[in-house]
Amino acid sequence: MIMRKFFLLLSCSVVVLSGWSQQKDYPIQVVPFTQVKLTDSFWLPRIKINHTVTIPASFERCESTGRVRNFEMAAAQSGKFCTVYPFDDTDIYKTIEGASFSLSLYPDKALEDYIDTLILKIRSAQEPDGYLYTARTINPGEPHLWAGKERWEKEREQSHELYNAGHLYEAATAHYQATGKKNLLDIALKNADLVCSVFGPDKKHVAPGHEVIEMGLVKLYRITGKKEYLETAKYFIEERGHYDGYDSKSDDPWKNGAYWQDHIPVVEQNEAVGHAVRAGYLYAAMTDVAALTNDKEFIHAVDTIWENVVGKKLYVQGGIGAVGNGERFGANYELPNATAYNETCASIANVYWNHRMFLLHGESKYIDILEKTLYNGLISGVGMDGNSFFYTNAMEIKNIFEHKDMEAARSGWFTCSCCPTNVTRLIPAIPGYVYAQKNSDVYANLFIAGSTTIAINKKSIQIEQENNYPWDGNLIFRISPRSPLAFTMRIRIPGWARGQAIPSDLYAFQQQTDKKAQIKINGEAINYSLEDGYAILKRTWRKGDVVEVNLPMDVRRVVANNKLKDDLGKVALQRGPIIYCAEWPDNNGEVSNIIVPAEATFEAEFKPSMLKGITILKSEVPAVRILNERNVTTQYQPFVAIPYYAWAHRGKGEMMIWFPTSVKHVEIIPAH
Repeated sequence: MIMRKFFLLLSCSVVVLSGWSQQKDYPIQVVPFTQVKLTDSFWLPRIKINHTVTIPASFERCESTGRVRNFEMAAAQSGKFCTVYPFDDTDIYKTIEGASFSLSLYPDKALEDYIDTLILKIRSAQEPDGYLYTARTINPGEPHLWAGKERWEKEREQSHELYNAGHLYEAATAHYQATGKKNLLDIALKNADLVCSVFGPDKKHVAPGHEVIEMGLVKLYRITGKKEYLETAKYFIEERGHYDGYDSKSDDPWKNGAYWQDHIPVVEQNEAVGHAVRAGYLYAAMTDVAALTNDKEFIHAVDTIWENVVGKKLYVQGGIGAVGNGERFGANYELPNATAYNETCASIANVYWNHRMFLLHGESKYIDILEKTLYNGLISGVGMDGNSFFYTNAMEIKNIFEHKDMEAARSGWFTCSCCPTNVTRLIPAIPGYVYAQKNSDVYANLFIAGSTTIAINKKSIQIEQENNYPWDGNLIFRISPRSPLAFTMRIRIPGWARGQAIPSDLYAFQQQTDKKAQIKINGEAINYSLEDGYAILKRTWRKGDVVEVNLPMDVRRVVANNKLKDDLGKVALQRGPIIYCAEWPDNNGEVSNIIVPAEATFEAEFKPSMLKGITILKSEVPAVRILNERNVTTQYQPFVAIPYYAWAHRGKGEMMIWFPTSVKHVEIIPAH
């Protein structure tokens, strides 16, 4: 039986410990996702497909690729590690985490029983002292080439031993809180106790090569209140930047430690560098630890790095990690379109981090970035069938047949399949990002139809959302306390509805508008005040009160900072939170020839049968045409743009996000 009462997604409650003085936490608390019941037509179908298709397919692939077999061989201490990477264990952990979230929403006895069989195999593979790493345990005399002869020997660079442990902890936390069972949690705690006994200021020194254990240890701390877990998480973070084996004079991020965010102490870091997924997990963990310990230096560091990412290193669709060589951040303003990397896992890490930043600071700008990433650069990474994925998320595809190495079509899985399994754990957690609470203030962050019940001063309040977001900006909130109750509703007015493309000068809307979000309470228009990006609705609420919010949903042209060289003289298109692209099937077979001049106008039209229901943008624009071998012209033609997340469902072909507004140069490529 699924014990929903146990589950507190990203819960900020901590067991009070005697002798541990720093009992602080996020000032804002999450409304757990199990308390938010969705009824919408955008996210709910994706959550169901994740349960019925993505999770089963992920488990099946863990079986067929040998990932499960690795645990069986580790238990027998016989055989040969049969997959490619030593972190392949985590694909099982992440899928268990996602399946546990999903079990809380969709009780499924068969799935729960299957997870228990996997947990038995994981337990059998664990060594007596708690060590769990199949790439070594199968044959300690000949471990994986990345692992080193001794435990932890290559943890800083290659082994991923602590990375595996971190995903184990996160899976165990989700499974325990979703089911009430301790079978996986006991395995995780045994491993965590070993880790805490090995690493520390007076013990073995290492900065984990691939961060995630820090977040995992914080989650175990929240469950157990065991201070060693929080202390070790903080130690791992503070250990960064103190290794003397790097070449500090080198510009190579692998040689100077920047690839692992290990080049200087974290409190001195002011720029997002290195592998984007590792960085996102580090920054999320720093935010966790900062909240729990009130570490002012950590807070200053994550604030500064966030400003760097949002001001200089974020793609217009919310993707991060521009450089494919190392899956890493580039230099400031290095955001090329033709070679954009934008790993799906990096978008997931960005969502985790921005949600934590909101819980720490309470400003809507963090949810603005979370929403941009969620609706665009993240869900583009999973196909609408729930069974196909992008590892990278392109910004443009052109000359498709000459660039066969571009990821222009989704794949079933990958040899390194971190992204598909990461998606399985993110999607069912979406309801947990909708609401938050701070004392008698209730934050409405995301606009997803459904209902929740919360308590203020032990009094029950039901909140119901009705909307057709993201296609429509008309939002209805029905607020029904059991008895009249004074509290404050804080409804986010997105930056895009306040004339702000992004909370920095990296992107801007080309033309400003005087349209503003309108709010009515019980049919009467009100003048509202804005605070930190939220409309403040403070009153005594009564059963049946209705708040109507009307967000302007005009099509907006987005222009980039002049330092983004690839985007000069170009515009992107946005409507509501959705970034649009043009794809070949809708535009005469190619889109790299399209011009969007200043005089072009756009019509939004909802197409219920197209790509599972989308709003398209229609116009008529000039396109460059080759009349014959010696003559080129421009001709006006119908133009259709679709949501970026929906591209690559109709075969391989061209796709563009940024469109030139005029022609200033033509490159002549000889015919083959």
